[in-house]
Amino acid sequence: MNKLKKSKLLELVEYIINLNPKMRFVALIDLKGNIVESIMKSGKTSLKTQKEEFHFCQQVAKRRKMRHEFDRHLGKVRYVHVEREKVTQLVIYSKRKTIYFTVEPELSIDKKLQLVMRIKKLTSHL
Repeated sequence: MNKLKKSKLLELVEYIINLNPKMRFVALIDLKGNIVESIMKSGKTSLKTQKEEFHFCQQVAKRRKMRHEFDRHLGKVRYVHVEREKVTQLVIYSKRKTIYFTVEPELSIDKKLQLVMRIKKLTSHL
């Protein structure tokens, strides 16, 4: 990946992480499950080790392929939303990238949906 493109992706994840103070983490993942760019919100600590994060991102890519199998019958996935006790995980699919981000669980469902819609628009070209 060339430096200019890498720089633009870094700017994008930095912009996304600052959309809401309750954002924790943002990652752009390629179709093979590799993290292309990621950022943790300043002042937050990761709930996973680096090894766990890498494994999780690979699993996100595998789940994308599995969900794709049902697109013809059920329609394309708009986004994935997982509520956990300590964190909310959200996943959006663009054409060639998966956008994975986490937010604090106490953020209202309306605010979470607003973030999903905003991030979908920001990443539709990926």
